[in-house]
Amino acid sequence: MSKGHQRVEPQRMCAACREMRDKRELLRVVRSPEGEITLDDTGKRSGRGAYLCLRPECLKRAQKARSLERAFKTKVPQEVWEQIAARVEAAPPPESPEDKES
Repeated sequence: MSKGHQRVEPQRMCAACREMRDKRELLRVVRSPEGEITLDDTGKRSGRGAYLCLRPECLKRAQKARSLERAFKTKVPQEVWEQIAARVEAAPPPESPEDKES
C-alpha cells in the first residue's frame, strides 16, 4: 500500500486580527524594494509582504491600529486602502475557524 501525502496549505497571520489562516484566504499587500505599496494577487512579488483577512472588521482594525504601517515601516497611501476595501467588499464571507472543525 502506498503512502499518500496530503498537501499542507501554507499558513500566514493576518496583520490585524493575528489569526493564522490558509495563505490563499488572505490578501497579500507588499512593499517593493523601491518602496511602492501594492496588492499582490500572485503572492510572488518581491518585497516585504503582509497579509490581511478579507473581513470588514480586520480592515477597520488594520487602519485603526496602523498594522500595515508598522509592518512596512512607512505610510500606506489612501488609494491602497481603497483597493483593499474594494477587495473586502467583493469577497465572499470567509469561513470561521469553527466551520472548519466540523
